[in-house]
Amino acid sequence: MHEGMSFPHFQTSTYARLTPLVPFVLLALIALVELATPHWLRLGPVLAAAPVLAAAICGLRITAAVAASAIGVKALLDMDFGRFGSFTSQVVNIALLAVGLASLLACSIRQRRERELKQVRSVAETAQRTLIRPLPARVDSVLLQGAYIAAEAEALVGGDFYEVLHTPHGVRLLIGDVRGKGLPAVEASAALLGAFREAAYHEPSLADVARWLENSTHRNIQRLYGEEFVERFATALLVEIPDEPIARLVHCGHPEPLAIHNGVVYGRGSTEPGPPIGLAELVEGGPVVRTVPFVGGDRLLLYTDGVIEARDGSGRFYPLPERMARWSSHPLDQLVDHVRADLRRHAGGDLNDDAALLAIERLPQAS
Repeated sequence: MHEGMSFPHFQTSTYARLTPLVPFVLLALIALVELATPHWLRLGPVLAAAPVLAAAICGLRITAAVAASAIGVKALLDMDFGRFGSFTSQVVNIALLAVGLASLLACSIRQRRERELKQVRSVAETAQRTLIRPLPARVDSVLLQGAYIAAEAEALVGGDFYEVLHTPHGVRLLIGDVRGKGLPAVEASAALLGAFREAAYHEPSLADVARWLENSTHRNIQRLYGEEFVERFATALLVEIPDEPIARLVHCGHPEPLAIHNGVVYGRGSTEPGPPIGLAELVEGGPVVRTVPFVGGDRLLLYTDGVIEARDGSGRFYPLPERMARWSSHPLDQLVDHVRADLRRHAGGDLNDDAALLAIERLPQAS
């Protein structure tokens, strides 16, 4: 296990040590090829490839050393072939000098952009921790495990979100997905999470928490999108785990959760799911609270549609209930890790949409 943990670090450090040698190896290969070929075949101009390569993968000092070495190697080759100081030789040397200076400029620009990118990623990581905070392993009588799977490996934040809070009314959870992508979707997610964090403590009814989210959404959406919210909505699922052996759910157009009871996986959906957040005014009535059994040892898996809509190369959707049955008896963290890794494999690497998972388990002694 320790070897598996240290191997990636070993690869990274080895790569970092060997990278500066690559341009020098290229210089040596070009020089050897020119020495081994007829004198009329001049490969001196090809030496310019070495500083260009160095500018792409090395720092300023290495790039400068490679550029100087290219001119030095060219001079040695010219002396060996008896053409040092000739007009053609001087033209090539000037060209190598120009390429070397241009490579230094390109390297400087690349390094500055890398620093800017590093800073942006640092800000994005901070935003991610604010938007989707790390979950505790346990809240009251509930074990927790969550995972956010970005559509692209380098992405950090998106329109999917979840939150778990310990409130005077029990453990309350929210998982949701904002329609749309980009910064507006991230801002909308942040607004919904902020509203939930406030409402979950103050509203005794889970239905009233959903109404709070609806009202907050309408206040913020015009600022975020500049259009009516009927075009920009969010699906969500709210769950409340009180001290009793039950769970309360409010379904706002979100994929139904999966339940695991005695190792058997089945749906915990609503026969009449409510409208997504932002579209409640289009239907009559308000949010409906459903009460379902949730005893010690029971589990719920909440997820966004990015999970069940992930397709493989043949266009088949990810069979979440079927795959869940394989790992239903595994510890909660392993179960989520299995689903996350299997989902990536099913989609062939990157997903078409962001995905979030939130697994919960009631401790047996709480039943």
